[in-house]
Amino acid sequence: MANLREVGSARLAAGLARARPTGGELPRRPVLGTMQPWWPGALVVAVLALGDGASNSNARPRAPETERSASGPTAMRAMPCPDPMIFDNGACVAWPDEDQGAPAAEPESNAHRDKRGRWVSYDQIARRPDRPADYDAYRYPVPCDHACVVSGYDLDRPDEVQRRGRRLHEVGHGAVDLVQPKGTPVTILPLEHQQGGAEVVFVGSLFGTTVITQHMVYEGSQARPYLALFGHLDSAAPGIRPGASLHDGDVIGWVGDTGSPELVHLHFEIRRVRDGLDVHGMGPQTMISNESSVVCDPRNVLPLR
Repeated sequence: MANLREVGSARLAAGLARARPTGGELPRRPVLGTMQPWWPGALVVAVLALGDGASNSNARPRAPETERSASGPTAMRAMPCPDPMIFDNGACVAWPDEDQGAPAAEPESNAHRDKRGRWVSYDQIARRPDRPADYDAYRYPVPCDHACVVSGYDLDRPDEVQRRGRRLHEVGHGAVDLVQPKGTPVTILPLEHQQGGAEVVFVGSLFGTTVITQHMVYEGSQARPYLALFGHLDSAAPGIRPGASLHDGDVIGWVGDTGSPELVHLHFEIRRVRDGLDVHGMGPQTMISNESSVVCDPRNVLPLR
């Protein structure tokens, strides 16, 4: 037993002597170099242990890479914002709605013979298929519970079935006529998808005493100016003048029969201003000419009940 101890001590001393630096040089291998066979296995075990820790339900998951940047829709949706919000520049904001606003309605050409027998061509915007045909489905600038529209829009129809009459000045009808007692208040109402209030752009004689207002309507992903004509008024309300700003419920005048004696009613017409034109400074006849604006079925923009 003593001999074995002496042999072991001698071998240990020899190993230490080989590991000791000589001449001031550092050893090329660490002193524990003789133990190298165990450390690769230990490293594998440590890596596996870290991997097991990542799958632990109590560990905090790594944030998706897409959360590190808000440079695109995928990155923004990865952030924890409530629907339909998205993360953008450090805050939850509303996701842009591609379908916001009314569908774009395109003008169509039509024609009829006027009272002198002349063939007259014009552009018009017919009722969109998604809008109810029933006039009772809509709100109007005057009180209307049922069957208030006595004459509707027909400029989208063939010539032979458009409105005509001995007492009527024009062929066809690009408006709705609403029968109410003389003196009934006529109020402004916001159109479907309207942005902001309405602006008065004309007050004076056109269809009798007439007020024209301009409304910005969001349609086809852009704001388009629409004109609303209120005709045959008994009179305009005080303060109604070009440039005045109006909001829902403001009184613009009263039902009358100016320009249509003994036919007391409100002539309510909608026109869309042609792209690139500004009606400010135009006279009323120019505003409603086919070159400046397109007559439109009012049901496209009237608010639903």
